[in-house]
Amino acid sequence: MELSKGYGSAVFGVDAQIITIEVNIVDGTKFFLSGLPDSAVKESEHRIESVFKYFDYRMPRKKVVVNMAPADIRKEGSSYDLPIALGVLKSSGQIVADDLEKYVVMGELALDGTLRPIKGALPIAIEARKHGFKGFILPQENANEAAIVNNLDVIGVHNLVEAIEFLDGSRPIAPIIYDTREHFFNQLNDYEADFAHVQGQENIKRALEIAAAGGHNVIMIGPPGAGKTMLAKRLPSILPPLNLQEALETTKIHSVAGKLGSNAQLITQRPFRSPHHTVSDVALVGGGGVPQPGEISLAHNGVLFLDELPEFKRTVLEVMRQPLEERRVTISRAKLSVDFPANFMLIASMNPCPCGYYNHPEKECVCGSGQVQRYLNKVSGPLLDRIDLHVEVTPVSFDQMTQNRKSESSEEIRQRVIAARDIQRERFKTLGIHSNAMMGSQMVKEVCQINEAGKTLLKTAMERLGLSARAYDRILKVSRTIADLDGKESIGIEHLAEAIQYRSLDREGWAG
Repeated sequence: MELSKGYGSAVFGVDAQIITIEVNIVDGTKFFLSGLPDSAVKESEHRIESVFKYFDYRMPRKKVVVNMAPADIRKEGSSYDLPIALGVLKSSGQIVADDLEKYVVMGELALDGTLRPIKGALPIAIEARKHGFKGFILPQENANEAAIVNNLDVIGVHNLVEAIEFLDGSRPIAPIIYDTREHFFNQLNDYEADFAHVQGQENIKRALEIAAAGGHNVIMIGPPGAGKTMLAKRLPSILPPLNLQEALETTKIHSVAGKLGSNAQLITQRPFRSPHHTVSDVALVGGGGVPQPGEISLAHNGVLFLDELPEFKRTVLEVMRQPLEERRVTISRAKLSVDFPANFMLIASMNPCPCGYYNHPEKECVCGSGQVQRYLNKVSGPLLDRIDLHVEVTPVSFDQMTQNRKSESSEEIRQRVIAARDIQRERFKTLGIHSNAMMGSQMVKEVCQINEAGKTLLKTAMERLGLSARAYDRILKVSRTIADLDGKESIGIEHLAEAIQYRSLDREGWAG
């Protein structure tokens, strides 16, 4: 009998930590796990014993002590089955595994010895490379995901025996080779939905182009069937392409959440998440007993679409306010605090009233007096404060739908968006932000200066349309983005005039 040592990993937030798994067999009769294991880890004894019998190995009839260090970190989940099993077999002298300490090993065992996929393979692989391990042994289904990390031998195995035979040298297994850069650039901007397929709605396309160019949040107000959802789904296709760092960040979050699926690879398209309005607070922002990323983190570097915004529970919308400002969410528990990134664009849609036909050009609204205002009041002022563009969507006429005129493609719009973002990146390069939407009030005063004619126009618009005070900064931010799209150094009257029309919900009596 000998003391064996192997390595696994624990994932906290979107980062991993190496766990040392020591196995010793001494006089006695029980199986002991120490180092703050949860119930799933403790149950590994029964799974491992069943697998040993299946493959004609034996569980030592002595006292088996498994220590998982550091002992003050809670170990959770069934992914420690494989490293514990290998440690017991090596310590009891049933296998030769001299190279076990050179690898991080993770995997959940089925009772027939096959390996089930794990969560968080990518952050674990990143941590393994950082600590100088030779490789990472894990279930075959997770191998492509882990192989995104270069300079690390990623060994995908189907069952316990394959892992044993690889370690004793009787089964050579070639490391998975994954050309991250080639895959990344081949799959970039490969979106199915394209603005070229949208007939009409030119004003909405323009509003979404402005939103994409400045990173602005948007709310679309219009009747059912006007195309709000269809337009929202096409927004990621006009955003600037992900860079490699953003792609890795996004893939890490989806890996931790277990959303990548089998044989997953690097995410190369901006995420689009559309939770149903029955979503809970925890499902939206993240949390749970074992903190997991929510929808806002899964939308990191992409778009979060909230359809039928007033139907969401008010508490759900309120917990989203802070992440919208800070672009991250902190989940705090008694013994740990976990940060998940949440830098997303919010696009929301809503009907103008309960029946959906208020202000409709053809159909009559049947809502009673005051119902419209009560419906709109379901969306709180503080949340609307964080939405820069309010866009009214009207149904497309039959003539527009049957036109043969080719619409502008997402690729053409994206090029203008990229040019505007380049201007902003240069403008804010020393300020720690990268888009107009991220400007604070003081920065708006410095960056969004307007001439006397512009001030007069803005004052007149605010008085005549009854715009609220919160609309002032929003109009200036949006007009700055419009000027960037136009390639202009200063904000002109035409830029202000266009920005003013994107504040529908701020007008006094809009629903009165």
